[in-house]
Amino acid sequence: MDDDGIEEVSSSFSARLLRRRSGGGDSGSRWVDGSEVDSESPPWSLINDDENRSEGHGSIRRRLVKKAKRVDSFDVEAMAISGSHGHHDKEVSIWQTLGLAFQTLGVVYGDMGTSPLYVFTDVFSKVKVESDVDVLGALSLVIYTIALVPLAKYVFIVLKANDNGEGGTFALYSLICRYAKINLLPNRQQADERISSFRLKLPTPELERALKIKEKLEHNSFYKTLLLLLVLMGTSMIIGDGILTPAISVMSAVSGLEGKIAGFGTGALVIVSIVILVGLFGIQRFGTSKVGLTFAPCLALWFFSLGSIGLYNLITYDPSVVKAINPIYIYLFFKKNSVKAWSSLGGCVLCITGAEAMFADLGHFSVPSIQIAFTFVVFPCLLLAYMGQAAYLMKHPESAPRIFYDSIPDGLFWPVFVVATIAAVIASQAMISASFSCIKQSMALGCFPRLKIVHTSRKFMGQIYIPVINWFLMVMCVIVVASFQSTTDIANAYGIAEVGVMMVSTTLVTLVMLLIWQTNIYIALIFPLVFGSIEVLYMSAVLSKITEGGWLPLAFASFFLCVMYIWNYGSVLKYQSEVRGKISMEFMNDLGSTLGTVRVPGIGLVYNELVHGVPGVLGRFLLDLPAIHSTLVFVCIKYVPVPVVNQDERFLFRRICPKDYHMFQCVARYGYKDVRKEDHHAFEQLLVESLEKFMRKEAQELALESEGIDADFESVSVVGERNPRNYSGELSVPLMQSEAEGDLELPSSVMGAIDDDPSLEYELSALREATESGFTYLLGHGDVRARKDSFFLKKLVINYFYSFLRNNCRGGAATMKVPHMNIIQVGMTYMV
Repeated sequence: MDDDGIEEVSSSFSARLLRRRSGGGDSGSRWVDGSEVDSESPPWSLINDDENRSEGHGSIRRRLVKKAKRVDSFDVEAMAISGSHGHHDKEVSIWQTLGLAFQTLGVVYGDMGTSPLYVFTDVFSKVKVESDVDVLGALSLVIYTIALVPLAKYVFIVLKANDNGEGGTFALYSLICRYAKINLLPNRQQADERISSFRLKLPTPELERALKIKEKLEHNSFYKTLLLLLVLMGTSMIIGDGILTPAISVMSAVSGLEGKIAGFGTGALVIVSIVILVGLFGIQRFGTSKVGLTFAPCLALWFFSLGSIGLYNLITYDPSVVKAINPIYIYLFFKKNSVKAWSSLGGCVLCITGAEAMFADLGHFSVPSIQIAFTFVVFPCLLLAYMGQAAYLMKHPESAPRIFYDSIPDGLFWPVFVVATIAAVIASQAMISASFSCIKQSMALGCFPRLKIVHTSRKFMGQIYIPVINWFLMVMCVIVVASFQSTTDIANAYGIAEVGVMMVSTTLVTLVMLLIWQTNIYIALIFPLVFGSIEVLYMSAVLSKITEGGWLPLAFASFFLCVMYIWNYGSVLKYQSEVRGKISMEFMNDLGSTLGTVRVPGIGLVYNELVHGVPGVLGRFLLDLPAIHSTLVFVCIKYVPVPVVNQDERFLFRRICPKDYHMFQCVARYGYKDVRKEDHHAFEQLLVESLEKFMRKEAQELALESEGIDADFESVSVVGERNPRNYSGELSVPLMQSEAEGDLELPSSVMGAIDDDPSLEYELSALREATESGFTYLLGHGDVRARKDSFFLKKLVINYFYSFLRNNCRGGAATMKVPHMNIIQVGMTYMV
């Protein structure tokens, strides 16, 4: 259907609805066809507290205003406001920080801690140990790789680029979205910038360059799409790690049995690994909270074993390997082995697998705790472990294929084997949980189909379980182990995924430096020049293994990238179609307060995705239902680019049409880390309480204006904006802070006007009567189709791929714990 067809349908809806109201006739009213979200009426924003203020009412204003307005960091005048962005975190004692540092061992460093199981094995599968230069060169490469990437890059730089304490690829993207309007879904509102967790940075002398970057990002759709694809690619590779990490970690740990048990060959190795993996994925539904306390002690024991065994081997076999700290051995290593040395980089990079977890898991800990744990525990233990293995190789070069288990002192094999297996399972558990978290964030930002999410812990909101993804990862993991049957080929695949995620982080952090930190451009470019060069070198080495297993992560990443981009692309087109099809205020006025039908007691919650305006789905309900509820609330669930939205900042309310229509708009705002607990009883109660507060604050403002007082309620989050030229009672108000309720000192004349306001009492009584009659959830089930004149690829993507994802994802009714008798759905077809 083309645009003319949409206009035709809209006109027929208008005519039919008007005929229901007047019994016949026609009308020139039609549905709005506009592409801007806020094209009809003023944006949802808070009144500027320094506009049109009256000196005569300064004392009242001082009592009403407790703090300065929050400003955008790109507002030059904001430099005159001191402390407007101050944020005071609770003091954390050194013992609490050390306690968190101990806990990070079990969550953050499991993957990196199990790397000594297979690093030298993979390196020396490409290079034969023929002289001391081979061993010292490989050891020097490992030392400087760990020192430069995890220590220098992540510990000292990347950890500072957190989003209010949250880390990871999507956290960086969310942070950039706050400073530049680059989200392809155009549902951002000015009121979102008043959320306390936005915490936009004040300008610096580098502001002009940041403004230019911001302008280029906002006005160039190519850059927006490129940045989104980069983020989705990084996320896809992290999900791929959720497949490869369990496979390589468990197989490397179990491979120790090959030299200890007679007849334990490749077939037995594969079977035992698969059994462990199936058990690991099988217990995911119980959550990690019950066994989480054992993670840190087990990994602490593992790191202690690594350091102790490494120190023993270093002293016993060849202490001279410490001279590998001299980087000249890297040069000698490449000079001797040339192309083989470059190929061995694919194994060397495995020593930093899991480095991204230091940033991705930041939300559960703190920056100092992660820095302390790596600097004083993980880094020294890993260096001792690799030095000890190198010292053993100097005396026993034939042990390269089984260097980890061969270097274990006699009598300690079985205890170390048990601890190694447990450590491998914990490392796998961490990456599986990270995959769940990445997919949840993707869903929140509109980049992944809706799936069932189970919260496995009441204390930690980050502990979740996604059944569909869990079983998909398990099947893929089993297939990988059964197909490759060797850690060497899996290692080739593993390296591509790890380096790919690091390159994405380097790019995003560089953008953060230029746009948000506003660092000097020469200093900012040193970061990608140094670390980007290292990562490009490693990527060139691992990409050479495409035919030897390297294709696997690329296949996984491409699959998830297609799924996420198609879902985002279709969702954006659907939203734009809803904006074009929203109903105009002129048409609503023509219908009258009865909406052309019968209004019966009750509250109808019309769920839609529009943050402003009357959705077109209302027209369907008015046509299909014999009556409509006396109070209508258009509910929009929106995720904003912040980790968490405080409960007292959750809702925005707006009145639609005059008071006798009893129609409101409610935007429920959530952060990408927020947990949505679908308890409809609690939600309904909170909604009614918020509506009552909204009506009272609206009456207060009107009473103040009638007394000639220009009030600013911003400090208690209750100010809105009306259109004085076409007053219809429109007012946007966030949920009020209850603790500030008693701080308002209003003149007695104003209080008397509020108490005697008959319209307020009438509205409140009507709301209570509607509440007693019950709630009904009105949902529109949308079918998205490409227009006939669309090009072939768009038709293929929308009509088949996106429709398949939409039909098989979790529906709107399934996410609400509401009785089916309280839900009404109508079908809608969106032509995009």
